[in-house]
Formats: sequence, C-alpha cells, structure tokens
Amino acid sequence: MAKKVMSKQELLDNKEEILKRYYSVERRSQKSPTLTKKERKVLGIGKNEGKAIKRHVRISPFKAKLVCDLIRNKDLREAKAILTYTNRGAAPVILKLLNSAEANAVNNNGLNAEQLYVSEIQVSPGPIMKRWKARGKGSASRINKRTCHISAVLRERA
Repeated sequence: MAKKVMSKQELLDNKEEILKRYYSVERRSQKSPTLTKKERKVLGIGKNEGKAIKRHVRISPFKAKLVCDLIRNKDLREAKAILTYTNRGAAPVILKLLNSAEANAVNNNGLNAEQLYVSEIQVSPGPIMKRWKARGKGSASRINKRTCHISAVLRERA
C-alpha cells in the first residue's frame, strides 16, 4: 500500500501537528510513518543540527560505548577536552567524528560553534571480520575482529 504524499501547502497548514508527532517518543508498534526527504525539507527538520556517521571502525562496540558515555550531553568544547585526554583507543576516532559533525553544523546549517552540544551519540555493532588461527593437531579456531558504526548529532543550546 502506497503512502499518501502531502503537498507543500498541506504540510505547512498542519506543521505544528506533524512536528509534534515527529518528535514524540513512541513505541515501535505505535510509531507514525516516517517523513520523506522532501517533507522534512519543507518542515525544516534537521536545520538545527549537525550530523556525522563513521562506519566500519575497527574497535569493539563495547569499548567505543564506554568513551561515548563520557561525552553525551556535554558542550562541544568540553567533549573535545575530555576526548583529548582520555587514554582509550576509541577517543581519537570519536574526536575526528565530532570535528566532522561540527563542520557540518557550521558550514551547512549556519549554526554557532560556541553553542553546540553533543545531543546524541550512539554506537552500533558492524560486521564481524572472521580470521582463523592454526592450532595443534591440524585444527583451527576462529578469531572475531569486531567493528562498529558510530553516529553523532550536535545541536544548539536553547
């Protein structure tokens, strides 16, 4: 069944109601249909944030989550300072991701870099690269090389 596409005028007339539904937190079973790219552009969704995604990072998702938990909901300057002095392998990768998200927010959406904060940062597991190591008596065992995807969203403080 095809989704009904609303015209620009219909979107602007029902803007408050649509935005209220879009930003509300609901269960997956009750979630309203997602908006198309054109509908989000007309409503101005995504103009107050900068996003960046880093895929196939060769770090375990568990180890990357530990670093992400340190900087969630912190100001951008404070988050960069924390990552600079954190002695973890994921810290330089996440710092580079934050710099990219900041550049996207400032250059694409014209946001003020001084008022940005890390509103969302999440880590999801990526594909597992499997390697084999030789063992005794002609057998072998598998070694899992884990990867992850990291995404960050920066927003301006109100």
